[in-house]
Amino acid sequence: MIAGRSYHSNPNWGTLVHQHSFPKEQYVMSELMTAVERPRATASPSSKVNPARELKSRNGSSKVTPKLSTKVFCTSFESRIGKIYVASTEKGVCKISVPHESHRAFFNWLSETFESESVVDNRSRNKDIIDQLNRYFNGKLVKFTCAVDLMGTPFQQHVWRELQRVGYGSTSTYQQIGRKVGHKNAAQAVGRAVSANPLPIIVPCHRILGADGSLTGYSCGIKTKEFLLRLEGAILI
Repeated sequence: MIAGRSYHSNPNWGTLVHQHSFPKEQYVMSELMTAVERPRATASPSSKVNPARELKSRNGSSKVTPKLSTKVFCTSFESRIGKIYVASTEKGVCKISVPHESHRAFFNWLSETFESESVVDNRSRNKDIIDQLNRYFNGKLVKFTCAVDLMGTPFQQHVWRELQRVGYGSTSTYQQIGRKVGHKNAAQAVGRAVSANPLPIIVPCHRILGADGSLTGYSCGIKTKEFLLRLEGAILI
């Protein structure tokens, strides 16, 4: 990708189409501004975006229930499948939202997980994961090596660890994952844990199929799931 330009994918999920050109810093700021509902603000147009203030405005109040005070760095970028939002802590990547998920869902997750003052715009802190995701989408990466900071219940964490054991180009089912986590009759519970996965693609929930092999239950959208499985060679038709 050429710095300072944004792109979007065509309907066939193939080539990248040049959309606009402007300074990279302005691009990142504009993406964050459009990702939240702006209050009827008194701030001047030249004011720097304050993600913490934006998160507060989304809740309709200046008060946010304190969660984690860990600093979290967020940004967005354009990929082959569209706009992706990314957030990382000092420990690693903690949240990815792919195009089927809205920017509102991304910021809602952040506001429910972190204190709003802890959320800052920082693209450089996410440079490694952005690079790895772009390489993956271009068929040049089969295993992610970036550090992750997974946040969930013990059961969710157990399920997500099993998802990470499903290799590139392979698939599994909700029932099989249930057996591996010691709950062979808990396919629905496994499905809920899979759908709550905060790191789609890195924690490959797209590789989990229905018992009959159908492309079902993917929170990021069936079209995205099909694209990812085709990219990996897991489905050929």
